[in-house]
Amino acid sequence: MNKVYLTGAGPGDLELLTLKAARVVKEADIIIYDKLANPEILKMAKKDVVLKYVGKENKRHTLPQDDINELIYQSSIKYKNVVRLKGVDPFVFGRGGEEALYLYQRGIKFEIIPGITSAVSVPAYAGIPVTHRGITTSFRVVTGHETPNKKISQIEWQTFLNDETIVFLMGLHNIELITSKLMSMGKREDYPCAVISKGTTIDQKVVTGTLKTIAKKSKGLEAPAIIVVGEVVKLREEIKWFD
Repeated sequence: MNKVYLTGAGPGDLELLTLKAARVVKEADIIIYDKLANPEILKMAKKDVVLKYVGKENKRHTLPQDDINELIYQSSIKYKNVVRLKGVDPFVFGRGGEEALYLYQRGIKFEIIPGITSAVSVPAYAGIPVTHRGITTSFRVVTGHETPNKKISQIEWQTFLNDETIVFLMGLHNIELITSKLMSMGKREDYPCAVISKGTTIDQKVVTGTLKTIAKKSKGLEAPAIIVVGEVVKLREEIKWFD
């Protein structure tokens, strides 16, 4: 029976790809892949594999999500092993849930293969633990795509005033709005922040600062990038290892 594997490619470092993801890539008849998936992963596939690029950038999509869903479905009819290779993890702002539901509603067999999330791995490569005894016991992962001045927000900004680490994914283009919103809600201006660009890769760049300074200091950094807000950022100077 034909099957679709909704597969996480991990954060960028090829060695952070899971064994299971590597196996299904090698067995794939078609790979439908994102921009953030390390292109070296595709070299693992067999010679006659069909490759379909459906990458998305800020405001520039190769295909709308509805068309991607249909492409995966049509591929599942034609090919035995379909790998939908998604940047990082399918279920962390990856719209993997939507793709899974689309397949379920059409009676297509599928499997979810998680990827190592950038929310934890990228700060780790920058020497920033998202939790640390005596500093914070929790962390939160938040989309950076939603504009903070949106009239009706799904983000509970008023709850960000404790010492919980906040990790914003895909928020580089909104960094000035995000930091301004946090300060307007009562977060102090000198609260530690970091921006990590192209984390876990040889092109990784890390900038640290405060809520007041980080937007200016991170100008020139390229996506993909994540923003870390929290006292744990101060640990980077001692723990940084990948630099």
